[in-house]
Amino acid sequence: MSRQTIFITGASAGFGAACARLFAADGNRLVLAARRMEPLLALKAELGGKAEIHITPLDVRDREAVQGAVAKLPEPFREVDVLLNNAGLALGLEPAHKVNLDDWDTMVDTNIKGLTYCTRFILPGMVARNRGHIVNISSTAGAWPYPGGNVYGGTKAFVTQFSRNLRCDLLGTKVRVTCIQPGMAETEFSKVRFKGDEEAAAKVYAGTEPLTAGDIAETVHWVVNRPAHVNINTLEVMSIDQAWGPFAIHREKQD
Repeated sequence: MSRQTIFITGASAGFGAACARLFAADGNRLVLAARRMEPLLALKAELGGKAEIHITPLDVRDREAVQGAVAKLPEPFREVDVLLNNAGLALGLEPAHKVNLDDWDTMVDTNIKGLTYCTRFILPGMVARNRGHIVNISSTAGAWPYPGGNVYGGTKAFVTQFSRNLRCDLLGTKVRVTCIQPGMAETEFSKVRFKGDEEAAAKVYAGTEPLTAGDIAETVHWVVNRPAHVNINTLEVMSIDQAWGPFAIHREKQD
C-alpha cells in the first residue's frame, strides 16, 4: 500500500475518528476536519507518532470555509488522494407533519450541501492528477424507509445517487467513487439524533450487537486499498441483528 493523503470530514468522533486511526497505522498523511477542535487536538496527539497530521476546524455547511480550508492546505497535504465525506447527522424521529424545520435544514445543509462542497473543491485536483478516490458515507436509510426517517433518509438517498452520478462524470479518468451504506451502528449518532438524551439513544441498541465505528473503518480501509483498477461502487453493511421488515399495513378496527 502506497502512502496517501486522506482528507476526513467529521473526524472528531465515530466513523471519522476510527478511520483516522486505521489509516494512521499505515503511515498515511491525514487531514482531519470537524467543527469541534478539542477532540481533533486529542486525536492528533494520539496519532502524531504514527502519521503526519493536519487538523482544521471546519463546518462543512459553510461553503466559503470549505473552499478556504482546501485552498490553505499546507504543501505536504495539498494533493489529496482520498476524500472521505463522513460528516453527517440525523436529528429527531418525529413524523413529517410534526418535525422541527430547523432540524430538516441542518440535515440538508450538512448531509447534502456540505458533502457537495467538499467534493467540488477537492475533486478538480484529483482529475488534474488523474488519480484519487471519493468515499461517501451514506446509510441504509437512503434505500430502506422507516417511520421518522423522512428527510434524513432523503439526504442519504441523495448521497447514494450523487455517488453514482459522479462515477458517470468521471468515466475515462482514474478517479474512483465509492458509496458505503452502514446500517445500525453504535457511535454518537443516536445521541446526536436525540439531542443528548442518552437513555433514548441507548434504547436504539438495546439487546443487539450493532456495528461499531471500527467495523465501518475496516470497510473504508478495504475499499480504499483495492487495486487502482477496481472500483467498489456501493457497499451496504448491516449488523447480523438487523434486517428489513415486512410491509407496514394499517388496519381499521373491525366491529
